[in-house]
Amino acid sequence: MKILVTLTYYYPHWTGLTAYAKRLAEGLAQRGHDITVLTSQYLPELEREEFYNGVRIVRLPILTHMSRGVIMPQFIGALNRFAQENDVLQVHTPMLETNLVTRIGLLHHKPTVITHHGDLVMPNNPRDQFIERVTTALMTQGEREAARITVHSCDYADNSKFLSPFRAKLACIYPPVEIPEPNLEQVAQWRAELGLTNNKLVGFAGRFVEEKGFDYLLQAIPHVRAKMPNVKFVYAGEINVVYEHFFDRWRHLVDQERASIVTLGLIRDQQQLANFYAMCDVFALPSRTDCFPSVQIEAMLSGTPVVATNIPGAREVVRVTGMGKLVTPRDPQAIANGLVEVLQNRDAYVKTRAQVREIFNTEKTLDEYEALFESLVKR
Repeated sequence: MKILVTLTYYYPHWTGLTAYAKRLAEGLAQRGHDITVLTSQYLPELEREEFYNGVRIVRLPILTHMSRGVIMPQFIGALNRFAQENDVLQVHTPMLETNLVTRIGLLHHKPTVITHHGDLVMPNNPRDQFIERVTTALMTQGEREAARITVHSCDYADNSKFLSPFRAKLACIYPPVEIPEPNLEQVAQWRAELGLTNNKLVGFAGRFVEEKGFDYLLQAIPHVRAKMPNVKFVYAGEINVVYEHFFDRWRHLVDQERASIVTLGLIRDQQQLANFYAMCDVFALPSRTDCFPSVQIEAMLSGTPVVATNIPGAREVVRVTGMGKLVTPRDPQAIANGLVEVLQNRDAYVKTRAQVREIFNTEKTLDEYEALFESLVKR
């Protein structure tokens, strides 16, 4: 098959969404399919067109940014051209141009699959709320016109007001997650270099934005320290997010708990990321909203149990693996209690990498997408 994939950001940009899209595109390319990715040239030094790991990447110049989205004046023309050349279109949302993709797909009689990475939830201020309403309206129209919609879990689909009108066209497919096995010698050495050999470590990772709920985790730190004085909180991620200045609102808590927090910055190297997860005794996921954060699967594949908030989508991984504990969302005391429970009884929550892989398997994900695309092309 010839498949056109559209999304706002692609390699070398790295978030859970882009990692998902990259693994899926490269996996299908390895199976012999012709994959073209149409995306933004979000950095001027990036090549306008290149082949990477069997995938053709076409990047379009950006006129301006619109919060997390971008405006690409050449998008319609490029999309129209590539739509004629491909058998099926796929768009990873949230994306401002979702409705354009589905509409041009209909124009050329090409089925469009929307891969829904979560309902758009923006910060509570007039500008971002306006962008959320406009983007959601465009995405909703796209959902109406799409042939099928894939979502990361049926739990999220069943609890999403945005997706509920389209339940008949939804397909629940777990994301493709890949991470190398941790190097335990390197893990021990890294712990020693950081001076953390004798500490209990709580890891957390991701963009420091409102939906991730890191403010609740910061408020939980004193409650955890009261029961486990030797605990440290280790953060891997991006603090200065250009489209959202959430960290600035909670900098005072970071300063207040500075002695208990270790910041590592954004980790791009996959082996180092696996070592980070393995270095931690427990991984914290205090999200307000989250469709299906892949970091928790990465942590589990690295041998680390998870404490996650009991919200639709985010709770799926702990539910189906049993490798962790679910806690009340937006409740620092509940998060603290969950972390202490897992830290004190860690062996009861640990599963093997093979046990996790029985549930979250990239080849199975590729099988399901391949079958979905083939059914639409044949139809």
